[in-house]
Amino acid sequence: MSSKAANPSIPPVKMDYIAGVLSYLIPGLGQILQGRIAKGVVFFVCLYALFFYGMFLGKWKNVYLPDTAERADRGNPVTRVANDLYNRPHFVGQFFIGAAAWPAIWQYIQFAPNKDEGPFFGKMMRTPPPDKINRLQREESKTWDLGWVYTVIAGVLNILVIYDAIAGPAFREIARKDLELPLKSETATV
Repeated sequence: MSSKAANPSIPPVKMDYIAGVLSYLIPGLGQILQGRIAKGVVFFVCLYALFFYGMFLGKWKNVYLPDTAERADRGNPVTRVANDLYNRPHFVGQFFIGAAAWPAIWQYIQFAPNKDEGPFFGKMMRTPPPDKINRLQREESKTWDLGWVYTVIAGVLNILVIYDAIAGPAFREIARKDLELPLKSETATV
């Protein structure tokens, strides 16, 4: 009998990219789709609690992508976005929380300086004026800064949730026939 027949290999795990996309959109949704409901609900509650608590600490003004177009190359949109992300790298981490950060992207794309409010999100996640940011940083002790740290951590942790949804659980189920095989020490004593 060959060693492969005695120790059958575990089949490879099939990657579930749809669950990964769903977990990007809403943390834990991919796990819920896979039937790991408790795990998905825990991810959803914990990451959204962390993200929205960070937003609360930041007076709902710390998730945004600034438009620094006056200093950037207006002709090339890729260069413009790269410059804006360079000026606020926090948003790269916040982006991975999924749909909760999309109003900031909408405000970045649709923002017109001469308008007070937009049609969908109003001023939610719009870049605050520099004097408001300075006032928040001076008057709010460290809660404003701590708030954006919480939102970034929530987004980065969601990357792990996305990976878990794509690759599946960290353990594999043991085949029923492997459970019924006697241990070597049991066969030697009989």
